[in-house]
Amino acid sequence: MRAVLAVRPGGVEVLELRELPDPAPREGEVLVRLKAAGVNPVDAKSRKNGTRLGGASPAVLGCEGAGVIVGRGPGVVDLREGEEVYFCYGGLGGAPGCYAELAAVPASSVARKPRNLSFREAAAAPLVLITAWEALHDRLRIAAGSRLLVLGGTGGVGHVAIQLARILGARVAATVGSEEKADYALRLGAERAIRYRRDDLLAAAMEWSQAQGVDAVLDTVGGALLARSFEALRVYGAVASILPPAETLPVGALFAKNATFGLELMLSPQLFGLPAELARQRGILDRAARLFEAGSLSLRIAEAFPLERAGEAHLRIETAGTMGKIVLDIPEAG
Repeated sequence: MRAVLAVRPGGVEVLELRELPDPAPREGEVLVRLKAAGVNPVDAKSRKNGTRLGGASPAVLGCEGAGVIVGRGPGVVDLREGEEVYFCYGGLGGAPGCYAELAAVPASSVARKPRNLSFREAAAAPLVLITAWEALHDRLRIAAGSRLLVLGGTGGVGHVAIQLARILGARVAATVGSEEKADYALRLGAERAIRYRRDDLLAAAMEWSQAQGVDAVLDTVGGALLARSFEALRVYGAVASILPPAETLPVGALFAKNATFGLELMLSPQLFGLPAELARQRGILDRAARLFEAGSLSLRIAEAFPLERAGEAHLRIETAGTMGKIVLDIPEAG
């Protein structure tokens, strides 16, 4: 099979297209012929710094993908050959990732692809979908009537989070960087699009919340915008960030408000080998598939690259400002 490997830590030049032996599914695994793979910031970090689980180079990167089951290992009873699936697994230095034509994946992590999504859309969904779902449900406990501020409302996680929050009955405001992004955030269901380069975040959020402060903040950008959002949070509010917090983060403002600060990394079940949690995340994909098929949820593709141009995809993901997700197309070799 063809696969793109990071042959050593470094810049995009370390990504090489190579021929590798086809994997064989072991007990409890399915073999997926991948049609597309999502590209995420964690991939670029793994390429640059080495994978989170270590392991020797070269490494096949890519944490999420979509394709067709072409083989099953012993013990797999709930998935069949020919089924279209999507999943988030591998690419962290343990199991090989999705920048490849084939992947052997635990069946417990594989969900049936939403029927109305293309392979591109399905491949781009799992990581951001599970991240947004866990942040809203488990960290922030968003409910009907909650006032949620999303920092980075049109990025991969942000544009999914707006939709999921609206499905829960929450009210949403989101920060955006341009008029085009403001229009998109509003179409997704945000009530207020805050142009962070032009508007004062605190003033805009307090005006939107009628001086009450927001109930929750979902952060996808970090930095000064995250720090400023603390001032817009109500007493006893909650913040969840998908980024490692900076040492200079002014958490004293949260302490005074008796607020909670949580971190969301949906890759933790892989990093710590937690099969029950991986199965729970598959359940999130199953439930989200029904939302996609009902037309309640959508996934935006910002740009697609062929597998052999993975380096260009990494350069794109390292440039802030995309609306939606970057993907790799993986057609079968002719």
